[in-house]
Amino acid sequence: MYAIVDIETTGGHAESNSITEIAVFIHDGGKVVQRFETLLKPARYIPPYISAYTGITNEMVENAPQFDDIAEELFSVLKGNIFVAHNVNFDYSFIRSHLKSSGIEYNSKKLCTVRLSRKIFPGLRSYSLGNICSFVGIDIQNRHRAAGDAIATVELFEKILKEDTDGVIDDFLKRGSKEQMLPPNLPRQQFDELPEKQGVYYFHDENGKIIYVGKAVNIKRRVSTHFGGNSTRKQKQDFLRNIYSISTEILATELMALIHESIEIKRHWPEFNKALKKPEFAFGIYDYEDQNGYIRLCIDRVRKHTKPLDTFQNLTEAINAMEKIVGEFELCPKLCMLQTKPGSCESFEAGMCKGACCGKDDHTGYNIRVNTAINNMLQKESYAIIDKGIQGNELSCILVENGKFYGMGYLPKEISFNEIENVKEYIKPLKENFFIRELLKSSAVPENTRIIYFEENVLSS
Repeated sequence: MYAIVDIETTGGHAESNSITEIAVFIHDGGKVVQRFETLLKPARYIPPYISAYTGITNEMVENAPQFDDIAEELFSVLKGNIFVAHNVNFDYSFIRSHLKSSGIEYNSKKLCTVRLSRKIFPGLRSYSLGNICSFVGIDIQNRHRAAGDAIATVELFEKILKEDTDGVIDDFLKRGSKEQMLPPNLPRQQFDELPEKQGVYYFHDENGKIIYVGKAVNIKRRVSTHFGGNSTRKQKQDFLRNIYSISTEILATELMALIHESIEIKRHWPEFNKALKKPEFAFGIYDYEDQNGYIRLCIDRVRKHTKPLDTFQNLTEAINAMEKIVGEFELCPKLCMLQTKPGSCESFEAGMCKGACCGKDDHTGYNIRVNTAINNMLQKESYAIIDKGIQGNELSCILVENGKFYGMGYLPKEISFNEIENVKEYIKPLKENFFIRELLKSSAVPENTRIIYFEENVLSS
């Protein structure tokens, strides 16, 4: 027996919204044998835009029963039957959550007429209830009301039953069937064709826009974890409802996948990614020469078309780095913008500054120390992280030049070269970000990985 269900609600997720109307039609595979329908007084006010959409107003439900009042009866109607709905996880999550709040644990097998329609009537642009009913010749009466949409779903389900000559419904109901857990708008074939390899995956919406980027050691296994459970949270419900397709990019190593994921999140700014979207390199250390001939260092915000000597995610990091430079190279805190009081700096008075702030330290000698500090900031290690490639005849390479991430790519396995410029021929330049910088600082080199350092453009291991 099938319980074909439709509900109307105060909003799009069960965590903080209520059911305003419910219709259940019990179907024996041939005809409807029982029906249950009622308006419900929700626990929260019905927003005007919802009333405009469904036609259900706060006045209409003022004297209607609350969910607790009908919970036992509803459970008795649903119990033991297969739960069927158009975009089943939406209706199921609401009813399961509401029953739980009423002290009733409810679990059932489910069938989604969106996913069934994709199998039985392939090739449509949209599988919304209105579009699929129009395609199969069903006239929906009383649209966006529970009974009207439920009756349409009954008729659609009957057509699916009639056209199902290959046992599609039986396959959907098998234990462990992916059809039970996949998002309603994602074709099963796309999931089945996902590689069980390492790399980055993308979720796309109806228009092809990237809405989520993730990385995985096993892409297929990781993607399936997104679809498990029956979360009632708005974000999860919206997330699943907006997934229409998946694309992937295979990468040779986990480190490359981590780097590529962070770059793609920064590039596409996907709606459902929260991590790795913080502002990057907000502050930098700059140099300039003042009117007295002293080369001065300062901290300022990083702006387009500027070339800082070094960059930092926040002001605190920049100040800490400047203080370290001042101490290491015997520079004047005042000339490095760490102190602003008139006259000589506090460090001079304490005997820790040679007096550039008050003309006691000649600019020639002072500038030599500043330039040494600048060279120290700019001249950092250049190296390549070499690991296995995707193909057997290649090696993967992550290239760092002067301490900054340059890019990554794949090198011919048999090639012999000893200059960084030769390596660059095979490397795709990519934009560095704070996450990549910290990742490369802290990354432990996996077994079978080589790090090759370049000294004055000469290769050395």
